[in-house]
Amino acid sequence: MGMFDAINNAGSGLVVYRKWLDAVSDNVSNINDVSPTSGPAFQARYVVAQAQDYGNAGGAKVGGIELGSAEGRLVYQPDNPLADKDGNVRLPDIDLADQMGQLIIAQRAYQANLSVVQRAQDAYQAALGLGK
Repeated sequence: MGMFDAINNAGSGLVVYRKWLDAVSDNVSNINDVSPTSGPAFQARYVVAQAQDYGNAGGAKVGGIELGSAEGRLVYQPDNPLADKDGNVRLPDIDLADQMGQLIIAQRAYQANLSVVQRAQDAYQAALGLGK
């Protein structure tokens, strides 16, 4: 594995974790979206990470986006204009504590991959400086 492989692997990790951060922020921003009981609730998004070339230095890729339940949870809000005859509305089934944990994990992993790219860049610059 060469130095350029390190940048490629870390770069692919940056893409995966950026998408993960985007999904978490989308989930958190829609956590209080109200839907009528006749329709689906907002579906949380979960990033599926995969090895790009497993066994070789291929990095990572987004294997897909899984959606959470459209069923959501029923909440009694009789004053809401979207409430049904029983006073219920549908909210997404998203746990804020879990999403905050996912946010911290993705943020730290993104920072770690960015650090690898920066260290490799420093090593390349040092190697080029040897020839002077």
